[in-house]
Amino acid sequence: MAPNFLVTHSGGFHADEVLSSVILTRLFPDARLVRSRTAEWITPGADRIVYDVGGAYDMAAGIFDHHQRGAPQRDDGQPFSSFGLIWKHFGCDYLTALSVPNAFVETVYAAFDASFVLPIDLVDNGALSPDSAGLLAGLTLPSLLEALKPVFDDADPEATDRAFHTAVAIARNFVEAKIAGLHAKLRAEALVLRAIASAGEGRILELPMGMPFRPAIVKAGADHLLFVVHPREADWCLTGIRRAEEGFELRADLPATWAGLSGRDLEVATGIEGASFCHNGRFIAAAKTQEAALALAKLAVEDAEKRAGAVTTP
Repeated sequence: MAPNFLVTHSGGFHADEVLSSVILTRLFPDARLVRSRTAEWITPGADRIVYDVGGAYDMAAGIFDHHQRGAPQRDDGQPFSSFGLIWKHFGCDYLTALSVPNAFVETVYAAFDASFVLPIDLVDNGALSPDSAGLLAGLTLPSLLEALKPVFDDADPEATDRAFHTAVAIARNFVEAKIAGLHAKLRAEALVLRAIASAGEGRILELPMGMPFRPAIVKAGADHLLFVVHPREADWCLTGIRRAEEGFELRADLPATWAGLSGRDLEVATGIEGASFCHNGRFIAAAKTQEAALALAKLAVEDAEKRAGAVTTP
């Protein structure tokens, strides 16, 4: 049965109960969110979910705190915050509420837990400091959410509650955007894998639109691919494929004679009508038509294979 109340502590707030509130208010939009430390509210009951307060963790009783002795830990011994506990028990339902297809729920759940939930858990428990981000420490999500707290001499008794609800609204955008991105990567992977199958042993991967492609190429073991071609809003794009997730080294650069050219200069250098631009870094080029983009890609493959042959020839 859906709860009538979602109860967390009053006073200053942190990212874990703010983000827990994002999950719970989406799942139970008719429930009243109560911020209190009184026994009347933080004692478990059939009509409520209590989180980040209450001194106990009991799914059946609907209480999810992590401040007590013997606080819950993940299987690998890392600590939960209230956010981790709420995500553990309600995350899959939340993803379903966001219309993530059943086939993707488990994968998105695990990816969001590892990349978003766990860091919040660790920061909240003091196992990870935002200071580890160096100059970016003040720009981490926990720091930014806490920056929304009212200043110390704000005498308005409602100021903290208003700030909390503002923080929840802002945090909701980050959570939903992150999940949308994870879901999109899975959709892209399916499209790219189909395109890889269609490309066979060819060196050029043609996609129906711009999308993340490297993870699927790596997953498929398509080491033979050198370049990707896809349409943009008004033209076509030719881009290289990075060798590794980090860094910018490509499997093959575009030809050196194209670097920094555009318009008629690039058409003359390539002999291809409709060639429109090549970045000076030789990682991306553009053309006015699909035919021109594929012709550029073919030339780029020939150039890369020629250079590779020159390197291996004794």
